[in-house]
Amino acid sequence: MNLKIGLVGLPNVGKSTIFNALLQKVKAEVANYPFCTIEPNVGAVAIPDERLEIIAQRERSALKTPAFIEFVDIAGLVKDASKGAGLGNQFLSHVRGVSAIAQVLRCFEDENIVHVEGEVNPLRDAEIVEIELMMADFQTLERREEKVQRHAKGNKAIAQELETIKKCKTLLEDLKPLRLHRELFSPEEWLYLEKTLFLLTVKPMMYILNLGEGQLESLEVNNFYQTLKEKAQRESIPLIPLCGKIESELALLAPEEKRIFLEAFALKEPGLNLVIREGFRLLKLISFFTTNPKETKAWIIKEGTTARESAGEVHSDMERGFISAEVISFKDYLRVENWLKAREAGLIRLEGRDYLVQDGDIIYFRFNV
Repeated sequence: MNLKIGLVGLPNVGKSTIFNALLQKVKAEVANYPFCTIEPNVGAVAIPDERLEIIAQRERSALKTPAFIEFVDIAGLVKDASKGAGLGNQFLSHVRGVSAIAQVLRCFEDENIVHVEGEVNPLRDAEIVEIELMMADFQTLERREEKVQRHAKGNKAIAQELETIKKCKTLLEDLKPLRLHRELFSPEEWLYLEKTLFLLTVKPMMYILNLGEGQLESLEVNNFYQTLKEKAQRESIPLIPLCGKIESELALLAPEEKRIFLEAFALKEPGLNLVIREGFRLLKLISFFTTNPKETKAWIIKEGTTARESAGEVHSDMERGFISAEVISFKDYLRVENWLKAREAGLIRLEGRDYLVQDGDIIYFRFNV
């Protein structure tokens, strides 16, 4: 499943620092000048899930393989990018290729790291990015409208397409991102906006607040945080405060050192774990597990995926020759010692091809090719 979350924002806000921390290695260059990142950096990040550890231990698997989600470090956007400023269209084309947007907003002051707008103001930065995405969408809609409207006469499908385009343009003219008004569109219209026009403001979004080291402990009196929190709540945008500098140091530590480091900053877990989980939620993903003595593995699927389709994630032969699925929920699995004991206790269910897999299901697929 090719799902990517794009790290988006103005130059010098900490995208590459956060990207490197996510990957727990230095892949993206970090420097104090705009457009340090030109070509996007792409990396697969393991999804932290204690359920995988528990299953692998109980089944005594030789290997445990987590699920992965891809993050993309995209070059910084500047005002008027939709008109070609900065990396302009190159930047916007990279955003089109991601499934969700994680907008990194700089909240820290540092005289050694210049801000492209002259001063730190994350609310203004968020609005700059949003406006550029809306303007880019408006241009896409105008080009499409011009292309198809000459064929609209007597063609109901094109007439409906033009009506959808008009609806989108009206919202964007009022500076309303399309994702905030999904209820105005039918499922077919939304699919058209996503998969045919590849519009940017239909993509789900989260905010990552990149704070200074001392700011984490005083969020409630941080004006930047409070202002952004109000905007995020109004627009149902997940808001994740973290310190990129701390996260980058934390990522390189051994597990025991990491625990001590977290305690020193009164943190329950790395902030980047929240980013990964929130990305998972934004994309409406769930995990299921397969297990045997050789390997316990986590798999990613979309909510609403059937057992037969899920088998195809493991191997195409399993989907083609699907017979049935032996399933136990993780909650039921915790009641017994292992898969064998679960079978003896009658906790394993036999499900058909149309069963909708649930988050945490442990599955053994029966198939014949």
